[in-house]
Amino acid sequence: MASTSPTVTLNDGRQIPLVGLGTWQSPKDQVINAVEYALKEGGYKHIDCAYAYGNEDAVGEGIRRSGVPRSDIWITSKVWPTFLNRVEECLDETLKRLGTDYVDLYLIHWPIHLNPNGNHPLFPTLPDGVRDVIHDWPLSKTWEEMEGLVKKGKVNSIGVSNFSELKLKEILDGATTVPAVNQLELHVYNPQKKLLKFMEEKGIKAQAYSPLGSTNSPLMKDEIVVEIAQSKGVEPSTILLAYLLAKGVIILPKSVTPSRIADNYAKPLSVTLTPEELEKLDTLAENGKQSRFIRPPWPVVLGFEDWI
Repeated sequence: MASTSPTVTLNDGRQIPLVGLGTWQSPKDQVINAVEYALKEGGYKHIDCAYAYGNEDAVGEGIRRSGVPRSDIWITSKVWPTFLNRVEECLDETLKRLGTDYVDLYLIHWPIHLNPNGNHPLFPTLPDGVRDVIHDWPLSKTWEEMEGLVKKGKVNSIGVSNFSELKLKEILDGATTVPAVNQLELHVYNPQKKLLKFMEEKGIKAQAYSPLGSTNSPLMKDEIVVEIAQSKGVEPSTILLAYLLAKGVIILPKSVTPSRIADNYAKPLSVTLTPEELEKLDTLAENGKQSRFIRPPWPVVLGFEDWI
């Protein structure tokens, strides 16, 4: 992938752009324009999507309308938990929707196998309303299927998402390929320092989804964040993203508004945080503000420090 966008090298030698456009919860009619703008005018070379987002066909249309060559774009997608026993089937549908014959990075969306024969294609439930999970499915089997997709040329790099150290160890023990990335909810209120240290030791890069928190997130109003932003003449969002970049984390801010798409790319890359500022931001969570905004009701042990 040719690109002038700032990149970081993955453990398989591939260069991934440090800033990507997130597309979760982006309506189809808006994400077409968002992707087109991000690629054509916003500086982006990295689009993050997923089968479960339900908008990959619109993402693909935005890519086509941008006129940017496929070889210049890094596309990430994810296999959904109902497909962990048939990964290629999910990937093939994603490729069809996107209108491409490969993705640059393919992730296991969650370390959970939902019943593929359940009462809903994405969120099957039991009679009592609890999500219908195949509890004895070994994640190592899914990882073997992921490795096979690389050999077939349908995927360049493979990784995981929402994996704790506990879940990473379930696949690392028998893996031929170490995951290239682990995409996580990462921000100043949920820095997951211990997990990131473990990942660094294993050569696994961190990607941050929801780096600005959720809708109406308190992150934007945090006194320390606002204070640092005002001192540099930038928005709080710029500081939140610059914090993650300073820690070597790949960021995936989501927006469908052209001005915000542009700002989320350019401004964090132009801001330098001092060691003192980084220390202030790095200790917000441990000083009583630890918060995780994305907590689906999975009936399984995930193994995170703050979400067992």
